[in-house]
Amino acid sequence: MLIHGGGDVGWSWHLVAAELRRRGHEVVAPDLPGDESATFTDYADAVIDAVGNRDGLVVVGHSFGGYTAPLVADRLGADLLVLVAAMIPAPGESPADWGRTTGYAEAVRAAAARDGGLTGSSDPYVGFLHDVPRPLADEAMRRSREHPSPAGRTEPWPLEAWPAIPTRFVLCTEDRCFPPDFLRKLAVDRLGIVPDEIAAGHCVALSRPTELAELLDSYR
Repeated sequence: MLIHGGGDVGWSWHLVAAELRRRGHEVVAPDLPGDESATFTDYADAVIDAVGNRDGLVVVGHSFGGYTAPLVADRLGADLLVLVAAMIPAPGESPADWGRTTGYAEAVRAAAARDGGLTGSSDPYVGFLHDVPRPLADEAMRRSREHPSPAGRTEPWPLEAWPAIPTRFVLCTEDRCFPPDFLRKLAVDRLGIVPDEIAAGHCVALSRPTELAELLDSYR
């Protein structure tokens, strides 16, 4: 089960999905609801509806999908939960508060000072898609949309604790959205996990799909 991030759709996983299917896996990567009132429950419901009666589930969340993936994994009793360049929420912490409570904003400013403003750039081709082949980057921009909803940005994360499910974290060493040093520390502080690393930007599913699929397959 592949869960996309903010501003994205299930298409963002299509290259990774093809690689995983070639390795014998069944893959589902739905579009999450785009309406303005959608909540975390709505996002999780959409994913669970797409899963159907499948078992032996591995739930993978990218970026903002780090808020939804643990909810799905918890409700379905997944075998494994994987976060890819993802936000790691704490109980009761809304996405709107996450930047302040984690020190994210300060980390972006520090990284931008070092790299001349590449980190945190408002140009998506610079801040997110810089290592994605241009035709794919253009298609990603064509498919982009407003997501999550205003409700989803301000809703407190509803779990009381991280689900008791084996969890892995994939860090992208060239990420200009979530600075690598920041995510390394957050993964250790919040999950007790030392991340696995891929030399890629934030949109690793489009820039390094084979490498990401190989890593996901190795976890299974």
